[in-house]
Amino acid sequence: MIKKFKAKWNIQSDWQLLIILVVFSITGSAAMIVRKLVFSLIGITPDTTIWIKVPLYILILFPAYQVLLIIIGSLLGQFQFFYAFQKKSLRFLNHKRA
Repeated sequence: MIKKFKAKWNIQSDWQLLIILVVFSITGSAAMIVRKLVFSLIGITPDTTIWIKVPLYILILFPAYQVLLIIIGSLLGQFQFFYAFQKKSLRFLNHKRA
């Protein structure tokens, strides 16, 4: 499985793969903290209807995750990997439909 990740992501070392996986882990946790903070600031509680929470969840979490991924990846020396990863992952937003 490690070989598949390294080949798919064009990673040379196990150490780099470990750092990348750590970045994904930290970023997911940090994005959830940001979401909780924003929900608290705008007054979203557990009692708030799901029809309000879910769209806000997406609107907050998606951009927070993208920004945090670049920041945390850069801090751990993997800016080039995560910049390329995001460009590839977000390509669908720029896709023109006929």
